Amino acid sequence: MSTYSYLADSTYGKDNVKFLKVKKCKTNPKVHEIMECNVQVLLKGDFDISYTKADNAPIVPTDTVKNTILIHARKFDTWPIEKFAANLALHFTSKYGHVSGITVKITQDRWVKYDVDNKESHHSFIHQGPEKKICFLDYDKKNGSNTYSLSTSIKDLTVLKSTGSMFYGYNVCDYTTLKSTTDRILSTDIFASLSWNSAKLGSLESLNAGEKDDVFNSHYTAARDITLDIFAKENSPSVQATMYNMATAILKKAPEVEYVTYELPNKHYILFDLKWFKGLDNNNELFYPSPDPNGLIKCTVGRNTAKL
Repeated sequence: MSTYSYLADSTYGKDNVKFLKVKKCKTNPKVHEIMECNVQVLLKGDFDISYTKADNAPIVPTDTVKNTILIHARKFDTWPIEKFAANLALHFTSKYGHVSGITVKITQDRWVKYDVDNKESHHSFIHQGPEKKICFLDYDKKNGSNTYSLSTSIKDLTVLKSTGSMFYGYNVCDYTTLKSTTDRILSTDIFASLSWNSAKLGSLESLNAGEKDDVFNSHYTAARDITLDIFAKENSPSVQATMYNMATAILKKAPEVEYVTYELPNKHYILFDLKWFKGLDNNNELFYPSPDPNGLIKCTVGRNTAKL
């Protein structure tokens, strides 16, 4: 062991393990669902000597990690991704005694069926741009399978409304140039994360058995719908106020969710001043999409248990 340094922390595994899985209807094999995912699995445990003594004996090769992800994606149900994350966590921490914990991150692309001849297609899909669903699981087996950290996120859901947004009454000082407005464009790339309460969900074994599939599916759909609904309907006084209202509405709908986090960049559209051309007016009709800088607003909203 070095007298100069020590290993403070470590983890390793495989990143960017990609697959597309087709689920065929049992009664009609031509009716399909698809899932395209990118998986990261990082192992924690007794691997110190591989770093400090160049001894590879404890290392589970990252190629083995990759093969395991793909074999389990073939053998087991991967819908929803929270269940698949639980499956991988239980496997790695039980198969290898010196693996004490794991983090699993699964990023799922959004594919939706479209109508053909006025009916939903059996097996044709449209990719929904950059929008992703992300699941992140952190588990240490010393704490038992009832204790873990699990979150599900919506990422890069890009929205814009051309009116119904205000911003006034803010702090003004000698550095302020921004003009107050009661009518502006509001646009953002939504990142919304649901932090689950493991005590209310149950053990990883129950998740792996599919007992909470309906909870994951229904609450994720509700969070997405609430986000889009409030964004559209609220005459927003600020991004801050609107995101707090979104988070509160999700907590009311989803009792298994402990915290809701939003990160919303305020993507600016600047009204062109065209009065220099023969006094041409511009009544909130022609804007310049400003790529940067942008506002960035974040918040985490928790449940006020005293008022439940």
